[in-house]
This record gives sequence, structure tokens and C-alpha cells, in this order.
Amino acid sequence: MKEKKTNAMRILEAKGLEYQVVEYEFSEEHLDALSASASAGLDPELVYKTIVMVSSSGQLYVFVTPALFNISLKKARELTGEKNLELLKLDLLQKYTGYIRGGCSPLGMIRKYPVFVEELAQLEDHIYVSAGQRGLQLRLRPDDLVTACEGSYASFV
Repeated sequence: MKEKKTNAMRILEAKGLEYQVVEYEFSEEHLDALSASASAGLDPELVYKTIVMVSSSGQLYVFVTPALFNISLKKARELTGEKNLELLKLDLLQKYTGYIRGGCSPLGMIRKYPVFVEELAQLEDHIYVSAGQRGLQLRLRPDDLVTACEGSYASFV
């Protein structure tokens, strides 16, 4: 299957940043990042998931974290300065990001939100994030991801 270009790919290309596309088989029952890493034959320590959280005031925040880790709500609240943060409800994901579960990329969302990449990514030569479509991962340098999404590194796991 020849993948079509996603917004995430177009953003990387427009900024002259290198990436590779990895295709994998997915099932509707297993859309999580660990399943994606297993299906694609990738090291789960290098596959990062995109988590969208919302504050009580309605501000969205994007967290990019290794598939093996969960976000510390305490650290996320300290980082954002918000008293309350919760996961964005799945039925609102596409409305606010343009993406669906299992294909949510930190790049190319329909609006610009603050993006935080777990600082552990700096230890790796490359990581994988969703290309913005189920069955596609992008392999890229962590610094290129931060540059492309105008994000920052932070500790929140």
C-alpha cells in the first residue's frame, strides 16, 4: 500500500526535516501505541503516543510520551500551571485535533496547542510518532519533532 501524504508529513517536508514512514497492520480493537509498536516490529521504548488533555477552562495541551509510560497528572498540572487536567474525551478528539484515536499525530492538528515532548526522547537518535493516519508511523529525530510542532521538552512521566 502506498501511503498518501498526511499533514504531519507535509509539515516536516516544508521545514526540510527528514523522516521515514513505517507502515503496519492495525485492528480496531488494538489502536494503542504498544500494539502499533508490536505490529510494526518497533522497539516500544522508541514509539511515542500523543495524549491530548484539557483543562477546566477548555485549554488543550498535547503530550508526547513513550508508549510504555503514563503521564503524571501532578507533573502535567505543574508544567501547564493548570489546577485541573483530564484526558480529552475520545468523541471530541477529531473535532479539536482533526485526528482519530490510533492516528493522532502531534504534528498538523487543526489548531495550534502547546506541545510537550517527554524529555526522555532526547536520549534517542530517533523516535516514532503517529503520521496522522492509522497504520503509519513517522521515524524522526526528537529535535526535529520539537522544531516541527513548535513544542518543548519537559518531564511529565
